[in-house]
Amino acid sequence: MRQSRLTLALDAGAVSLPDEGRIAVFAPPAGADLSALPADRVQIIQGFKPDFDVWTARGYDVRVAPEGVFAAAMLFVPRAKDKARALLAEAVALVAGGPVIVDGAKTDGIDSLLKDCRKRAEVGAPLSKAHGKIFSLSAEPAALADWAGAPKTLPEGFRTRPGVFSADAVDRGSALLADALPAKLKGRVADLGAGWGYLAARALAAHPGITELHLVEADHDALACARENVTDPRARFHWADATAFNQGAPYDAVITNPPFHTGRAADPGLGQAFLCNAARILGRSGTLYAVANRHLPYERILGELFLEVDEIGGDSGFKVIRAARPKAPSRGRR
Repeated sequence: MRQSRLTLALDAGAVSLPDEGRIAVFAPPAGADLSALPADRVQIIQGFKPDFDVWTARGYDVRVAPEGVFAAAMLFVPRAKDKARALLAEAVALVAGGPVIVDGAKTDGIDSLLKDCRKRAEVGAPLSKAHGKIFSLSAEPAALADWAGAPKTLPEGFRTRPGVFSADAVDRGSALLADALPAKLKGRVADLGAGWGYLAARALAAHPGITELHLVEADHDALACARENVTDPRARFHWADATAFNQGAPYDAVITNPPFHTGRAADPGLGQAFLCNAARILGRSGTLYAVANRHLPYERILGELFLEVDEIGGDSGFKVIRAARPKAPSRGRR
């Protein structure tokens, strides 16, 4: 088994941890190797529900926000620059002068973050391995205070936070989907991958026939924003993996702008998993309304899942698809 950057760095003395005290580990993906850390001293801080569940199943203490006193911290650099900075500022403030280890891939901006940290903190020599770097820093909280993740208010009045999808502006695909929803949308609706709540807010405002709208979102920060942005009493909020969610099924309709990236790598299979679950949780006369980039080949899988599939909107970059009447589930879909 190939050793992780963390293991190599600890073995080589490039980074070090105190012999006692708890260690806060921020945003480790499910595939991260934490075997070099004493598990009984680790608290994992993870807001992405699928990874939260994986680490919990492995027996770790997992929280969405740090709780308690810590001697050291570690950050696995997330894809979003603003999110990485905000988490690093939080980690530095949490350990009050203790060491913070930063581990990240080149594709996630570790080189840029290292350069910025050198201007503000005492940074140890980095170890480079496997297309990434790991380094240790110590700093006074004030040195990174301006990196802390302050909420943002968009011109439309919606509130977002650093690192959530489409934090700086309304997503064009979601806007096109909201525009294409039928006037008579009604009944119980699920929004798979609801994000910070734009699509749900638009749907509830325009469709009085909706009796319940269930916002399903795996990103804890995004769902917290959605609770601020969607105040309609018909809204229900679920911190859950949208590819496996089935609470309250069957639904009359599903709306979704499914993701198609895992990190920086394109992963059409992720979007397909959203569509498959939509078919599972819809009633037999239910309808899916989805938006996708035009290059994504979703029509084939939708044709396998639904009796009716047609395009009802979009533009040169996006397509809005209606898929109605789910087929009887096969063993492969269950």
